[in-house]
Amino acid sequence: MKSKHFRLLWLGQLFANLGDVLYIVGLISILYAAKESAFYLAMLPFLNTFGRFAGGLLFPILLNRYRLTSLLAGSQCYKTVVLFILILWISFQPPSIVWPIFICIWIIAFLDGWAAPAMNALVPRLVKREELVKANSFVAVIYETTQLGGWAFGGLLTVIFHGEHIIWLTFVLFVISSIMMKGIVDETSLKAKRKKCGKRDEIKEGWLLIWNNRFMRSIHIVIVLETAASVVWVAAILYVFVSEVLHVTEAFWGYINAAFFTGLMAGGLCCLKFAFCMERHMRKIVISVSIGISIMTIWFGLNSITWIALILVAFSGFLEQVKRIIINTYIQTEASLEDLPKIYSAQHALISLIFGLFVLMFGAIAEYVSVKMVFIGAGFLLAIAALYMTVHFPAHFKKGAPPYS
Repeated sequence: MKSKHFRLLWLGQLFANLGDVLYIVGLISILYAAKESAFYLAMLPFLNTFGRFAGGLLFPILLNRYRLTSLLAGSQCYKTVVLFILILWISFQPPSIVWPIFICIWIIAFLDGWAAPAMNALVPRLVKREELVKANSFVAVIYETTQLGGWAFGGLLTVIFHGEHIIWLTFVLFVISSIMMKGIVDETSLKAKRKKCGKRDEIKEGWLLIWNNRFMRSIHIVIVLETAASVVWVAAILYVFVSEVLHVTEAFWGYINAAFFTGLMAGGLCCLKFAFCMERHMRKIVISVSIGISIMTIWFGLNSITWIALILVAFSGFLEQVKRIIINTYIQTEASLEDLPKIYSAQHALISLIFGLFVLMFGAIAEYVSVKMVFIGAGFLLAIAALYMTVHFPAHFKKGAPPYS
Protein backbone atom coordinates (compact mmCIF):
# COMPACT_ATOMS: atom_id res chain seq x y z
CA MET A 1 0.00 0.00 0.00
CA LYS A 2 2.97 2.34 0.57
CA SER A 3 4.47 1.53 -2.83
CA LYS A 4 5.28 4.62 -4.90
CA HIS A 5 4.07 2.91 -8.06
CA PHE A 6 0.75 1.85 -6.49
CA ARG A 7 0.31 5.48 -5.42
CA LEU A 8 0.89 6.63 -9.00
CA LEU A 9 -1.62 4.01 -10.18
CA TRP A 10 -4.51 5.10 -7.95
CA LEU A 11 -3.76 8.81 -8.36
CA GLY A 12 -3.62 8.41 -12.13
CA GLN A 13 -6.92 6.51 -12.06
CA LEU A 14 -8.47 9.16 -9.81
CA PHE A 15 -7.77 11.92 -12.35
CA ALA A 16 -8.75 9.66 -15.26
CA ASN A 17 -12.06 8.63 -13.62
CA LEU A 18 -12.94 12.21 -12.70
CA GLY A 19 -12.14 13.22 -16.26
CA ASP A 20 -14.35 10.41 -17.62
CA VAL A 21 -17.32 11.67 -15.57
CA LEU A 22 -16.86 15.32 -16.57
CA TYR A 23 -16.35 14.28 -20.20
CA ILE A 24 -19.77 12.56 -20.23
CA VAL A 25 -21.41 15.51 -18.45
CA GLY A 26 -19.92 17.95 -20.97
CA LEU A 27 -20.96 15.82 -23.94
CA ILE A 28 -24.52 15.48 -22.64
CA SER A 29 -24.72 19.26 -22.37
CA ILE A 30 -23.29 19.79 -25.88
CA LEU A 31 -25.40 17.11 -27.61
CA TYR A 32 -28.64 18.15 -25.95
CA ALA A 33 -28.04 21.81 -26.81
CA ALA A 34 -27.32 20.84 -30.44
CA LYS A 35 -30.09 18.28 -31.04
CA GLU A 36 -32.53 18.31 -28.08
CA SER A 37 -33.04 14.60 -28.74
CA ALA A 38 -33.13 11.69 -26.29
CA PHE A 39 -31.91 9.40 -29.10
CA TYR A 40 -28.59 11.22 -29.40
CA LEU A 41 -28.13 11.10 -25.62
CA ALA A 42 -28.88 7.36 -25.66
CA MET A 43 -26.03 6.92 -28.15
CA LEU A 44 -23.54 7.82 -25.41
CA PRO A 45 -24.00 4.66 -23.28
CA PHE A 46 -24.43 2.56 -26.43
CA LEU A 47 -21.12 3.70 -27.96
CA ASN A 48 -19.36 3.48 -24.59
CA THR A 49 -20.52 -0.08 -23.97
CA PHE A 50 -19.63 -1.53 -27.34
CA GLY A 51 -16.44 0.51 -27.69
CA ARG A 52 -15.20 -1.00 -24.43
CA PHE A 53 -16.31 -4.44 -25.58
CA ALA A 54 -14.22 -4.13 -28.76
CA GLY A 55 -11.23 -2.78 -26.81
CA GLY A 56 -11.38 -5.60 -24.29
CA LEU A 57 -11.72 -8.15 -27.06
CA LEU A 58 -8.56 -7.00 -28.86
CA PHE A 59 -6.51 -6.25 -25.73
CA PRO A 60 -4.82 -9.71 -25.64
CA ILE A 61 -3.16 -9.09 -29.02
CA LEU A 62 -1.43 -6.02 -27.58
CA LEU A 63 -0.70 -7.78 -24.30
CA ASN A 64 1.59 -10.29 -26.04
CA ARG A 65 3.60 -7.45 -27.58
CA TYR A 66 3.81 -4.71 -24.94
CA ARG A 67 4.25 -4.41 -21.19
CA LEU A 68 1.16 -3.92 -19.05
CA THR A 69 2.36 -0.52 -17.80
CA SER A 70 2.96 0.62 -21.38
CA LEU A 71 -0.57 -0.36 -22.37
CA LEU A 72 -2.12 1.44 -19.40
CA ALA A 73 -0.11 4.62 -19.99
CA GLY A 74 -0.58 4.37 -23.76
CA SER A 75 -4.34 4.03 -23.38
CA GLN A 76 -4.53 7.20 -21.30
CA CYS A 77 -2.19 9.14 -23.60
CA TYR A 78 -4.15 8.16 -26.72
CA LYS A 79 -7.42 9.07 -24.96
CA THR A 80 -5.95 12.51 -24.29
CA VAL A 81 -5.01 12.96 -27.96
CA VAL A 82 -8.46 11.88 -29.19
CA LEU A 83 -10.12 14.17 -26.64
CA PHE A 84 -8.03 17.09 -27.96
CA ILE A 85 -9.23 16.31 -31.50
CA LEU A 86 -12.81 16.22 -30.18
CA ILE A 87 -12.34 19.64 -28.55
CA LEU A 88 -11.02 21.10 -31.81
CA TRP A 89 -14.05 19.75 -33.70
CA ILE A 90 -16.51 21.11 -31.12
CA SER A 91 -14.73 24.49 -31.13
CA PHE A 92 -14.51 25.08 -34.89
CA GLN A 93 -17.33 23.08 -36.50
CA PRO A 94 -21.14 23.38 -36.33
CA PRO A 95 -22.44 21.44 -33.29
CA SER A 96 -25.27 20.01 -35.40
CA ILE A 97 -22.78 17.71 -37.21
CA VAL A 98 -22.43 15.00 -34.58
CA TRP A 99 -21.00 11.95 -36.38
CA PRO A 100 -17.33 12.97 -35.76
CA ILE A 101 -18.23 13.38 -32.07
CA PHE A 102 -19.64 9.83 -32.05
CA ILE A 103 -16.45 8.50 -33.68
CA CYS A 104 -14.31 10.13 -30.97
CA ILE A 105 -16.62 8.76 -28.23
CA TRP A 106 -16.25 5.24 -29.61
CA ILE A 107 -12.44 5.49 -29.89
CA ILE A 108 -12.12 6.76 -26.30
CA ALA A 109 -14.35 3.90 -25.09
CA PHE A 110 -12.25 1.45 -27.14
CA LEU A 111 -9.11 2.70 -25.37
CA ASP A 112 -10.90 2.33 -22.03
CA GLY A 113 -11.27 -1.32 -22.97
CA TRP A 114 -7.48 -1.60 -22.53
CA ALA A 115 -7.29 0.46 -19.35
CA ALA A 116 -9.74 -1.45 -17.14
CA PRO A 117 -8.15 -4.94 -17.40
CA ALA A 118 -4.63 -3.47 -17.27
CA MET A 119 -5.40 -1.53 -14.10
CA ASN A 120 -6.97 -4.52 -12.30
CA ALA A 121 -4.11 -6.80 -13.33
CA LEU A 122 -1.46 -4.34 -12.09
CA VAL A 123 -2.77 -4.13 -8.51
CA PRO A 124 -1.43 -7.56 -7.38
CA ARG A 125 1.91 -6.74 -9.04
CA LEU A 126 2.36 -3.48 -7.12
CA VAL A 127 1.24 -4.52 -3.61
CA LYS A 128 2.03 -7.44 -1.33
CA ARG A 129 -0.22 -10.52 -1.32
CA GLU A 130 -1.44 -9.84 2.24
CA GLU A 131 -2.46 -6.29 1.24
CA LEU A 132 -4.67 -7.28 -1.71
CA VAL A 133 -8.05 -6.90 0.02
CA LYS A 134 -6.99 -3.55 1.44
CA ALA A 135 -5.62 -2.37 -1.92
CA ASN A 136 -8.76 -3.41 -3.82
CA SER A 137 -10.92 -1.74 -1.17
CA PHE A 138 -8.90 1.46 -1.40
CA VAL A 139 -9.15 1.56 -5.20
CA ALA A 140 -12.92 0.94 -4.96
CA VAL A 141 -13.35 3.79 -2.45
CA ILE A 142 -11.38 6.15 -4.70
CA TYR A 143 -13.53 5.16 -7.69
CA GLU A 144 -16.86 5.56 -5.89
CA THR A 145 -15.79 8.85 -4.30
CA THR A 146 -14.85 10.14 -7.75
CA GLN A 147 -18.16 8.98 -9.21
CA LEU A 148 -20.24 10.45 -6.39
CA GLY A 149 -18.38 13.74 -6.32
CA GLY A 150 -17.80 13.89 -10.07
CA TRP A 151 -21.45 13.83 -11.09
CA ALA A 152 -22.38 16.41 -8.44
CA PHE A 153 -19.42 18.61 -9.45
CA GLY A 154 -20.23 18.13 -13.14
CA GLY A 155 -23.86 19.11 -12.60
CA LEU A 156 -22.71 22.30 -10.88
CA LEU A 157 -20.28 23.10 -13.71
CA THR A 158 -23.03 22.78 -16.36
CA VAL A 159 -24.94 25.55 -14.58
CA ILE A 160 -21.92 27.86 -14.64
CA PHE A 161 -20.01 26.91 -17.81
CA HIS A 162 -20.68 25.73 -21.35
CA GLY A 163 -20.12 22.03 -22.14
CA GLU A 164 -17.03 22.91 -24.19
CA HIS A 165 -15.31 24.37 -21.11
CA ILE A 166 -16.06 21.18 -19.16
CA ILE A 167 -14.40 19.14 -21.94
CA TRP A 168 -11.33 21.39 -21.66
CA LEU A 169 -11.18 20.64 -17.93
CA THR A 170 -11.37 16.94 -18.77
CA PHE A 171 -8.40 17.39 -21.11
CA VAL A 172 -6.33 18.88 -18.27
CA LEU A 173 -7.25 15.97 -15.97
CA PHE A 174 -6.34 13.47 -18.72
CA VAL A 175 -2.93 15.12 -19.18
CA ILE A 176 -2.20 14.86 -15.43
CA SER A 177 -3.35 11.23 -15.44
CA SER A 178 -1.14 10.42 -18.45
CA ILE A 179 1.95 11.86 -16.71
CA MET A 180 1.29 9.75 -13.61
CA MET A 181 0.63 6.57 -15.60
CA LYS A 182 3.94 7.03 -17.43
CA GLY A 183 5.73 6.97 -14.08
CA ILE A 184 4.47 3.50 -13.05
CA VAL A 185 7.16 0.81 -13.10
CA ASP A 186 6.26 -2.89 -12.88
CA GLU A 187 9.25 -4.84 -11.58
CA THR A 188 7.49 -8.22 -11.66
CA SER A 189 9.52 -10.92 -13.40
CA LEU A 190 7.28 -13.15 -15.51
CA LYS A 191 7.78 -16.41 -17.32
CA ALA A 192 8.92 -16.34 -20.91
CA LYS A 193 6.05 -15.81 -23.32
CA ARG A 194 4.67 -18.77 -25.14
CA LYS A 195 5.47 -19.36 -28.78
CA LYS A 196 3.79 -17.13 -31.29
CA CYS A 197 0.29 -17.96 -32.43
CA GLY A 198 -2.33 -16.41 -34.68
CA LYS A 199 -4.27 -13.30 -33.66
CA ARG A 200 -7.47 -15.33 -33.37
CA ASP A 201 -5.78 -17.64 -30.86
CA GLU A 202 -4.46 -14.62 -28.94
CA ILE A 203 -7.98 -13.19 -28.69
CA LYS A 204 -9.34 -16.53 -27.49
CA GLU A 205 -6.60 -17.05 -24.91
CA GLY A 206 -8.27 -15.22 -22.03
CA TRP A 207 -11.62 -16.84 -22.76
CA LEU A 208 -10.02 -20.28 -22.73
CA LEU A 209 -8.22 -19.53 -19.46
CA ILE A 210 -11.63 -18.82 -17.93
CA TRP A 211 -13.39 -21.81 -19.53
CA ASN A 212 -10.69 -24.41 -18.83
CA ASN A 213 -10.27 -23.44 -15.18
CA ARG A 214 -13.13 -24.82 -13.10
CA PHE A 215 -12.91 -22.05 -10.51
CA MET A 216 -12.68 -19.23 -13.10
CA ARG A 217 -15.55 -20.73 -15.11
CA SER A 218 -17.78 -20.90 -12.03
CA ILE A 219 -16.99 -17.41 -10.83
CA HIS A 220 -17.62 -15.90 -14.27
CA ILE A 221 -21.01 -17.60 -14.49
CA VAL A 222 -21.82 -15.70 -11.29
CA ILE A 223 -20.38 -12.48 -12.78
CA VAL A 224 -22.59 -12.86 -15.88
CA LEU A 225 -25.75 -13.34 -13.79
CA GLU A 226 -24.92 -10.41 -11.54
CA THR A 227 -23.96 -8.13 -14.44
CA ALA A 228 -27.33 -8.83 -16.04
CA ALA A 229 -29.09 -8.04 -12.76
CA SER A 230 -27.11 -4.83 -12.21
CA VAL A 231 -28.74 -3.28 -15.28
CA VAL A 232 -31.76 -2.34 -13.11
CA TRP A 233 -29.72 0.48 -11.56
CA VAL A 234 -29.12 2.34 -14.84
CA ALA A 235 -30.58 5.82 -15.04
CA ALA A 236 -33.30 5.07 -17.60
CA ILE A 237 -34.93 2.25 -15.56
CA LEU A 238 -34.58 4.07 -12.22
CA TYR A 239 -36.15 7.17 -13.76
CA VAL A 240 -39.22 5.17 -14.83
CA PHE A 241 -39.45 3.50 -11.39
CA VAL A 242 -39.32 6.86 -9.60
CA SER A 243 -42.07 8.24 -11.81
CA GLU A 244 -44.44 5.27 -12.09
CA VAL A 245 -44.00 3.45 -8.74
CA LEU A 246 -42.79 5.98 -6.18
CA HIS A 247 -44.79 8.84 -7.77
CA VAL A 248 -42.29 11.55 -6.85
CA THR A 249 -40.47 14.24 -8.82
CA GLU A 250 -37.35 13.72 -10.91
CA ALA A 251 -35.22 15.13 -8.04
CA PHE A 252 -35.74 11.87 -6.12
CA TRP A 253 -33.93 10.03 -8.93
CA GLY A 254 -30.84 11.97 -7.91
CA TYR A 255 -31.34 11.00 -4.26
CA ILE A 256 -31.49 7.32 -5.20
CA ASN A 257 -28.26 7.59 -7.20
CA ALA A 258 -26.59 9.39 -4.30
CA ALA A 259 -27.81 6.73 -1.83
CA PHE A 260 -26.49 3.90 -4.05
CA PHE A 261 -23.06 5.48 -4.50
CA THR A 262 -22.90 6.31 -0.78
CA GLY A 263 -23.56 2.63 -0.05
CA LEU A 264 -20.83 1.61 -2.49
CA MET A 265 -18.38 3.97 -0.82
CA ALA A 266 -19.33 2.76 2.68
CA GLY A 267 -18.83 -0.86 1.54
CA GLY A 268 -15.35 -0.04 0.28
CA LEU A 269 -14.44 1.72 3.53
CA CYS A 270 -15.73 -1.25 5.55
CA CYS A 271 -13.56 -3.66 3.53
CA LEU A 272 -10.59 -1.32 3.95
CA LYS A 273 -10.97 -1.20 7.74
CA PHE A 274 -11.74 -4.90 8.31
CA ALA A 275 -9.61 -6.36 5.50
CA PHE A 276 -7.84 -8.96 7.65
CA CYS A 277 -11.04 -10.23 9.26
CA MET A 278 -12.88 -10.38 5.92
CA GLU A 279 -10.08 -12.33 4.25
CA ARG A 280 -10.47 -15.10 6.84
CA HIS A 281 -14.21 -15.50 6.12
CA MET A 282 -14.49 -14.58 2.46
CA ARG A 283 -16.69 -17.44 1.32
CA LYS A 284 -19.28 -16.95 4.06
CA ILE A 285 -19.33 -13.19 3.51
CA VAL A 286 -19.67 -13.28 -0.28
CA ILE A 287 -22.52 -15.82 -0.16
CA SER A 288 -24.31 -13.92 2.61
CA VAL A 289 -24.09 -10.56 0.86
CA SER A 290 -25.22 -12.11 -2.45
CA ILE A 291 -28.36 -13.43 -0.76
CA GLY A 292 -28.82 -10.03 0.88
CA ILE A 293 -28.58 -8.17 -2.44
CA SER A 294 -31.18 -10.50 -3.96
CA ILE A 295 -33.62 -9.83 -1.11
CA MET A 296 -33.00 -6.07 -1.24
CA THR A 297 -33.55 -5.91 -5.01
CA ILE A 298 -36.86 -7.82 -4.90
CA TRP A 299 -38.00 -5.76 -1.89
CA PHE A 300 -37.10 -2.54 -3.74
CA GLY A 301 -39.21 -3.63 -6.73
CA LEU A 302 -42.24 -4.35 -4.51
CA ASN A 303 -41.86 -1.22 -2.36
CA SER A 304 -43.59 2.11 -3.02
CA ILE A 305 -42.50 4.07 0.08
CA THR A 306 -39.80 6.62 -0.70
CA TRP A 307 -37.72 6.54 2.52
CA ILE A 308 -37.66 2.73 2.50
CA ALA A 309 -36.50 2.86 -1.13
CA LEU A 310 -33.52 5.03 -0.15
CA ILE A 311 -32.53 2.66 2.68
CA LEU A 312 -32.81 -0.40 0.41
CA VAL A 313 -30.72 1.26 -2.30
CA ALA A 314 -28.00 2.28 0.18
CA PHE A 315 -27.82 -1.26 1.64
CA SER A 316 -27.73 -2.74 -1.87
CA GLY A 317 -24.79 -0.50 -2.75
CA PHE A 318 -22.98 -1.44 0.46
CA LEU A 319 -23.40 -5.19 -0.09
CA GLU A 320 -22.59 -4.92 -3.80
CA GLN A 321 -19.26 -3.25 -3.07
CA VAL A 322 -18.26 -5.88 -0.49
CA LYS A 323 -19.06 -8.65 -2.97
CA ARG A 324 -17.13 -7.00 -5.83
CA ILE A 325 -14.00 -6.55 -3.72
CA ILE A 326 -14.02 -10.15 -2.48
CA ILE A 327 -14.60 -11.66 -5.92
CA ASN A 328 -11.91 -9.43 -7.45
CA THR A 329 -9.44 -10.46 -4.73
CA TYR A 330 -10.24 -14.14 -5.31
CA ILE A 331 -9.50 -13.81 -9.03
CA GLN A 332 -6.25 -11.90 -8.42
CA THR A 333 -5.10 -14.57 -5.96
CA GLU A 334 -6.11 -17.65 -7.93
CA ALA A 335 -4.72 -16.62 -11.33
CA SER A 336 -1.02 -16.33 -12.14
CA LEU A 337 0.32 -12.80 -12.76
CA GLU A 338 0.97 -13.75 -16.40
CA ASP A 339 -2.60 -14.93 -17.02
CA LEU A 340 -4.40 -12.25 -15.02
CA PRO A 341 -4.44 -9.49 -17.71
CA LYS A 342 -5.83 -11.95 -20.28
CA ILE A 343 -8.55 -13.08 -17.86
CA TYR A 344 -9.49 -9.48 -17.05
CA SER A 345 -9.55 -8.63 -20.74
CA ALA A 346 -12.04 -11.40 -21.51
CA GLN A 347 -14.03 -10.54 -18.38
CA HIS A 348 -14.26 -6.86 -19.33
CA ALA A 349 -15.45 -7.71 -22.85
CA LEU A 350 -17.97 -10.20 -21.46
CA ILE A 351 -19.37 -7.71 -18.93
CA SER A 352 -19.71 -4.99 -21.59
CA LEU A 353 -21.56 -7.33 -23.96
CA ILE A 354 -23.93 -8.73 -21.31
CA PHE A 355 -24.64 -5.28 -19.90
CA GLY A 356 -25.42 -3.83 -23.34
CA LEU A 357 -27.79 -6.68 -24.23
CA PHE A 358 -29.64 -6.64 -20.90
CA VAL A 359 -30.08 -2.86 -21.00
CA LEU A 360 -32.17 -3.39 -24.12
CA MET A 361 -34.02 -6.41 -22.68
CA PHE A 362 -34.87 -4.86 -19.31
CA GLY A 363 -35.74 -1.58 -21.02
CA ALA A 364 -38.31 -3.43 -23.16
CA ILE A 365 -39.75 -5.20 -20.09
CA ALA A 366 -40.05 -1.88 -18.24
CA GLU A 367 -41.75 -0.33 -21.27
CA TYR A 368 -44.21 -3.08 -22.24
CA VAL A 369 -44.73 -5.14 -19.04
CA SER A 370 -43.90 -3.43 -15.74
CA VAL A 371 -40.88 -1.72 -14.24
CA LYS A 372 -41.56 -3.66 -11.01
CA MET A 373 -41.05 -6.91 -12.91
CA VAL A 374 -37.60 -5.72 -13.94
CA PHE A 375 -36.47 -5.49 -10.31
CA ILE A 376 -38.17 -8.75 -9.34
CA GLY A 377 -36.52 -10.52 -12.30
CA ALA A 378 -33.13 -9.05 -11.35
CA GLY A 379 -33.65 -10.24 -7.76
CA PHE A 380 -34.27 -13.80 -8.94
CA LEU A 381 -31.14 -13.69 -11.14
CA LEU A 382 -29.17 -12.66 -8.04
CA ALA A 383 -30.79 -15.48 -6.03
CA ILE A 384 -29.69 -18.00 -8.68
CA ALA A 385 -26.14 -16.58 -8.51
CA ALA A 386 -26.14 -16.87 -4.70
CA LEU A 387 -27.32 -20.48 -4.78
CA TYR A 388 -24.73 -21.31 -7.43
CA MET A 389 -22.00 -19.83 -5.21
CA THR A 390 -22.94 -22.01 -2.24
CA VAL A 391 -21.91 -25.03 -4.33
CA HIS A 392 -19.06 -23.72 -6.48
CA PHE A 393 -17.33 -20.96 -4.50
CA PRO A 394 -14.06 -22.15 -2.87
CA ALA A 395 -13.71 -22.18 0.91
CA HIS A 396 -10.18 -20.74 0.85
CA PHE A 397 -7.39 -19.55 -1.43
CA LYS A 398 -5.26 -22.11 -3.20
CA LYS A 399 -1.50 -21.90 -3.00
CA GLY A 400 0.39 -21.02 -6.15
CA ALA A 401 -1.06 -21.15 -9.62
CA PRO A 402 -4.60 -22.47 -10.04
CA PRO A 403 -5.01 -26.07 -11.22
CA TYR A 404 -6.58 -26.30 -14.64
CA SER A 405 -9.07 -29.06 -15.21
